[in-house]
Amino acid sequence: MSMLNIILFGPPGAGKGTQSEKIIEKYDLFHISTGDLFRKHMGEGTDLGKLAQEYIDEGNLVPDELVIKMVKVKIQSHENAKGFIFDGFPRTVAQAVALDEMLTSQGLNISGMLALEVEDEELRSRIRLRGKTSGRADDQNDERINNRIKIYKQETLPVADHYAMKGKYHGINGTGSIDEIFNHICMVIDLIK
Repeated sequence: MSMLNIILFGPPGAGKGTQSEKIIEKYDLFHISTGDLFRKHMGEGTDLGKLAQEYIDEGNLVPDELVIKMVKVKIQSHENAKGFIFDGFPRTVAQAVALDEMLTSQGLNISGMLALEVEDEELRSRIRLRGKTSGRADDQNDERINNRIKIYKQETLPVADHYAMKGKYHGINGTGSIDEIFNHICMVIDLIK
């Protein structure tokens, strides 16, 4: 059985966090979130972490090359894993290409991209609702919410096209109960495994 490597995709408020936990539990995958990787490397003061910190301190984005190196270290440290779930990454086509190349160099590939598809109005109401409990300022401001949805569409929809051209894009209706959505996800995963 080959390794199951999934990219979980979706706009802010689509329910990625909830679904990724369920996928990880059922399929025994390792979770790769670039935010977590940054915090780990910077917290431990690794060479990669120090480099990332320099970019962040200067108000710059961490370069793709550095992000990919962190992902590679994580994958190599779990050689016996059944697979990985990439959460919120790759965000750009350049990152997708770099990720594909790095995985190929390790004898791996992306099994599929699962994208939770939710109407904008539904996203807005979900994020506002979450804002009441999360305390996150960017969950409570309509302008910020709209901006996050807009950025997602501009930056990340081309990534969906990238994987669609490879026949690896799977849109999933992100409206319904958590279990309904999860069952749909499982059907797709069982087809691509």
